[in-house]
Amino acid sequence: MDTENPSAPAPAQSRIRGKNHPDGHRTAGVVHDHVRHSENFTVIGNDLAQHRELSLLAIGLACYIQSVRPGTAVDIKTLAARFPEGPTRIAAALRELEAHGYLRRTRERTPTGRIVTRTVSCNRPGHRAARETTTRKPAARRAAPDEPAPRKHRLPAVPRPSFPAAALLQTAVDVLAGLRRHDPRLLLSAADAEHLAPGVAAWLERDLTPTAVRHALTANLPNEPLIRPAALLAHRLTAQLPPPPPFRPPAPPAPEPRHPLQTCDGCDRAFRAPAPGRCRDCRPDRSPGGHLA
Repeated sequence: MDTENPSAPAPAQSRIRGKNHPDGHRTAGVVHDHVRHSENFTVIGNDLAQHRELSLLAIGLACYIQSVRPGTAVDIKTLAARFPEGPTRIAAALRELEAHGYLRRTRERTPTGRIVTRTVSCNRPGHRAARETTTRKPAARRAAPDEPAPRKHRLPAVPRPSFPAAALLQTAVDVLAGLRRHDPRLLLSAADAEHLAPGVAAWLERDLTPTAVRHALTANLPNEPLIRPAALLAHRLTAQLPPPPPFRPPAPPAPEPRHPLQTCDGCDRAFRAPAPGRCRDCRPDRSPGGHLA
């Protein structure tokens, strides 16, 4: 068997361009001649340096703001004095950075009463919200000792009476409590009866008797077991709610009775009175001038 000779010369390398050099011999484009910085440098993300929507002025201004020390003035007047661009172009670039989240500017009042603008530079917009979303854990809600356990299934809403008087609601609760005598499946808890009582009161308010309401709730029930009897009663109270009673206008007042004609015993003048006697002018209780004494 042949063995490899380690002293044999290496085969000649291929002269095909790009095979020996992954990038090949580029004839156009930038070539980087980088030196690793060890001091006095700032890390700028490619998402800012190569942003496709920001202008070149806005990108350069953001790089400058991220490179200065905290507390350095970066208002429009100071930047206009630092760079050849005028205040108008610098203000527009700042608005671009603010719109894309690289700057946050707020106006605050100092203890002396002066209004100043606070500028916050962000080198990675959205990182705070993302971090808070991933790290924040929902706090476990501790129920108070006296707080009832939440219901697994909320009951449907029921009608409400116009005037929820205490006596009316108590009658409604009595109707609900008596349903189990007609059908044992309609055994309700105190919480269910309290929820359904306004619906029964709305029926009673519409001139229905407790017997009529009880018959409407217990008639034609299904033969199978009732999983949620309170929900069934809530549905019937809402779906079968009768219309309000027709309006009955009050009866007009009775007309005054018309007395028969009588003949005055003093002057024979005819006048109306319930019984014979004297007319108004001949009554002894009048003064000589014709007025009552």
